Amino acid sequence: MPHTPEEKKRAVTRLRRIRGQTDALIAAVERGEECGALLQQLAALRGAATGLMAEVLESHLRETMARPAEAAPAEAENDDEIAAIMRVIRPYLK
Repeated sequence: MPHTPEEKKRAVTRLRRIRGQTDALIAAVERGEECGALLQQLAALRGAATGLMAEVLESHLRETMARPAEAAPAEAENDDEIAAIMRVIRPYLK
């Protein structure tokens, strides 16, 4: 869960965008749009949800892997570790 006001605002903004995409998809189904158009909208919706999941996961890793204040010089190393983990995980989220 995002904890800072900025992270929460970003998450809510993304969720509202996802809700808009979902509403558009519902309307497209109700109108009887072609399968190709529906698949394109579904792919966009999945991409948006996956992007949000990656952002929340990264936030969670940063919070979970936070080191005590006395280890502050290692903070850059911690960021590198998190970046490496995210590089490995992101392809699986697609």
